[in-house]
Amino acid sequence: MRCLALLVLLFLPHFAQAAASAPYVTPRDQVRLVSETNSATDGKLQLALHFKLAPGWHIYWKNPGDAGFPPAVSAAAPVTLSALNYPPPDYFLQDGIAAYVLSGEALLPFTASGISGDSLSVNALWLVCADICVPEHASFTLPLTGGASAEAGLFPVAPSIVPSPYKATLTPDGTLRLDGVGAQQVKSAHFFPDSASALVNSAPQTLGFGAHDLTLHLKLAGPATAELTGVLELTDPSGRMQALAIATSPAPPAAHAPWWLLALAGGLILNLMPCVFPILAMKATAFARMGGAAHAHIRREALGYTLGVLGSMAVLGGVLLGLRAAGVAAFWGFQFQSPIFVALAAWVILAAGLSMAGLFHLSMPGFIGRLPAQHSVLTGLLAVLVATPCTAPFMGAAIAAALAMPALPAMGLFLALGLGLALPILILAFIPALAAALPRPGRWMAWVQKLLSLPMFATCLWLGWVLFRQSGPLGLALLGLGGLLLGFSLARKPVFALLALVLLPFLPSAPAGASLTLPGAQPYSAALLAQLRAQHRPVFIDLTAAWCITCQVNERTTLEAAPVRDLFKDEHVALLVGDWTNRDPAITALLTASHRAGVPLYLYYPPGGAAAILPQILTPGIVKAALQG
Repeated sequence: MRCLALLVLLFLPHFAQAAASAPYVTPRDQVRLVSETNSATDGKLQLALHFKLAPGWHIYWKNPGDAGFPPAVSAAAPVTLSALNYPPPDYFLQDGIAAYVLSGEALLPFTASGISGDSLSVNALWLVCADICVPEHASFTLPLTGGASAEAGLFPVAPSIVPSPYKATLTPDGTLRLDGVGAQQVKSAHFFPDSASALVNSAPQTLGFGAHDLTLHLKLAGPATAELTGVLELTDPSGRMQALAIATSPAPPAAHAPWWLLALAGGLILNLMPCVFPILAMKATAFARMGGAAHAHIRREALGYTLGVLGSMAVLGGVLLGLRAAGVAAFWGFQFQSPIFVALAAWVILAAGLSMAGLFHLSMPGFIGRLPAQHSVLTGLLAVLVATPCTAPFMGAAIAAALAMPALPAMGLFLALGLGLALPILILAFIPALAAALPRPGRWMAWVQKLLSLPMFATCLWLGWVLFRQSGPLGLALLGLGGLLLGFSLARKPVFALLALVLLPFLPSAPAGASLTLPGAQPYSAALLAQLRAQHRPVFIDLTAAWCITCQVNERTTLEAAPVRDLFKDEHVALLVGDWTNRDPAITALLTASHRAGVPLYLYYPPGGAAAILPQILTPGIVKAALQG
């Protein structure tokens, strides 16, 4: 019997090798590199850093919170290492600084690939903290001698963090809602985000319950994101904790919210936005044309204009909703990110200007051309075309809500927006006293119409500048050549105006650099924002575009004004500019996170606080109140 036991002891190392490196030992911790097996399979091996931390000491989770940094591993080529996997963290709050930590015994698994030979070396770096923090690093060598691993039992059979079986949503005010979880199942809860800049980590998380759901109120460090990922730890009344990996979706717009009223108000205010001055010129011409006419004719003209506005808005809304359904992130004004659309818009507005100047008569083709109010229909179509680079107050929230709704109510919001844009003409047409006050037609109208063609030509020049930003000198040259062809063709034989379309495929498209005309500005990036926030710097973000006239006016009158520049300097505010002239996924993501459907968007992040969204029409007083409020 003793001989049999001796034989077992002699052969045991062949069946279960150590599969662990020599430990790194300090009074604070003991760290080893361990392996699940003792040889690589197809060059791959499952490894882990194994920490044993002295009482009172901790290391940091993958998102460390307000301080510290997580462990990191590296190896010499050709070996590559995956990211570390982390168990659920603990919440650590000290002197107002919140951190996500691991203490006691912690295993951080990862995978090594490209292994050859009978040993493997891995470098590791970590920060261990108690009342003080000590950075530590070590190089671990693991012999690969084959056979089973004595450390295999350290590796969990089942993951400690499991995918959540419950639907999770996040409201704009930071309320995390988990459907299907009741009060009898949960005693306490805490959410640990994957992103270091998602939450004010030191803020309490208030637990609540609805009839069939759990709510956890979070203090967001910025606008609510379309998707917030992380780990939700739920502790039941017996003290058992379950860690769920969740990814939230944005909460649907409240059904009771008066979105159609916001859309109607936004369309009405759009008439007063700076980019809509050409529309006012077209309307002024229509007003003069209606002067002295019978009420029935005035109403037909107004209804024709409204038909053009609503038709254009329906097409634009349908395209937006269709693109969103196909997974494309499309927003208000997105079409101006295409050089081809900008060139087409410039030529259409040039044609409208030439028509107003009296060089030719512009009429509508097809069934619209047979309508008595065809000129007003065309004016309505052009009104929407020129208005799309602007976002009026109330519009951003209404359009963002529309893009989160089913197709039918969403289309209703776009039509409400169009109705608001057409409302001044409808009011004029259907109130006889106002219609009677219009001036009588006369020879003066020809001169007024020619004068009002100037804003159309100015708009065309502005679109030329936008195209220059997008396509450079070649794009501007092609636009000018197409404009000459268009002008000559319309004055002679309009059918030859189609020749300009041949130039469109030759328009180059190059990403536009950030518009850094603002003094001291830096290009926006999520990484730079996170870095500045970690430094507790106040940050002001200007999301803009060359085709957004409201953006340009705000920059010239407010952000470039000397008092605002001095205020940024005195308050040590970092100014970030995101140029959305061409498509930029980072800016699109920030717009989505802010529940806005277009530019301009102005965000102010105070040190350690949540972002504030400023109005779309800026003044120096508004900026000062945000920075010093």
